[in-house]
Amino acid sequence: MISTYWLEKRKSHWLRLERLLDQSHQHGLRSLTRSELQELGLLYRQAAADLSAVREDPTAQYYARSLNLLLSRAHNTIYSGKKSSPFKGILHFYKYTYPQVFRQHLPLIITAFLIFIASAVVGVLLSLTHPPYMHAVLGPAMMDSIDRHEMWTKSIVNVRPVVASGLMTHNMTVTFFVFASGITAGLFTVYMIIVNGLLLGVVGTACFLHSMSIPLWSFVAPHGVLELPTIFIAGGAAFRIAQGMLFPGYLPRRDAVALAGKQAVRLMVGTIPMLIMAGTLESFVSPSGIPVKWKFTIAATIAVIFYTYLFAPVRIPEESSNA
Repeated sequence: MISTYWLEKRKSHWLRLERLLDQSHQHGLRSLTRSELQELGLLYRQAAADLSAVREDPTAQYYARSLNLLLSRAHNTIYSGKKSSPFKGILHFYKYTYPQVFRQHLPLIITAFLIFIASAVVGVLLSLTHPPYMHAVLGPAMMDSIDRHEMWTKSIVNVRPVVASGLMTHNMTVTFFVFASGITAGLFTVYMIIVNGLLLGVVGTACFLHSMSIPLWSFVAPHGVLELPTIFIAGGAAFRIAQGMLFPGYLPRRDAVALAGKQAVRLMVGTIPMLIMAGTLESFVSPSGIPVKWKFTIAATIAVIFYTYLFAPVRIPEESSNA
């Protein structure tokens, strides 16, 4: 439980932050000196830390709500005062902010990944023990193609530009549908992840049984290293919404859902470039006739760059972190 002494000590900092916000609201951020601007940024970050501490105490809900409002006001003041072009803002988000957002939600993303893997394993086991299930899932046309040892993706090669656009649209639709289904408290999200995992397990098993594993995985690898993570990220974003709905903590449920939705959207925005690149690779590289070893090399290179981007620590420039 938070002590009265701690609250009284922190109140002075909250009041100072409020006074700086009042001054900037009345006279603009330009009215603040450089030291006051730095103090504003420091007080903002300290208040955010204080809010996390206050939320742990059920008896301090009043202070949690007050701090939440103060932080919202400070956030709007600080970031509305930035004089940067939209392009610079977008570049800053993808270069510095998004990896942090991704890592903050990593447990939820891993949860989606584990559900997918478990479903794929079930798909493999069902296909091996009940072949009629495999035939029912894939359908006669696809099974006939596999029986002839032919990839069912050959039609992509002749109409690549059209297919590229179609695949991007399809991938985005699936990914954002997984995300939006978070509003069902995550139930439909789990269902969709399971269906996609089962399908991959069934297809992989069918190709393995017909000695087509290399053609399959050399097709999947170049675009799959980006496309599959978008599904897990969308699932993590959906679970964040469900988390806000089911476990609001000390916030009112409406505020918890609003906060969760904002964080989930930020997580999803980062998948847009991934989906565009995955659709391009799926149209121009995956079905192409380039040697298999180069397809796997391309996939490995993309994976190294992608995961380095997400997990490597990046130092945010001082001018970007002073807010």
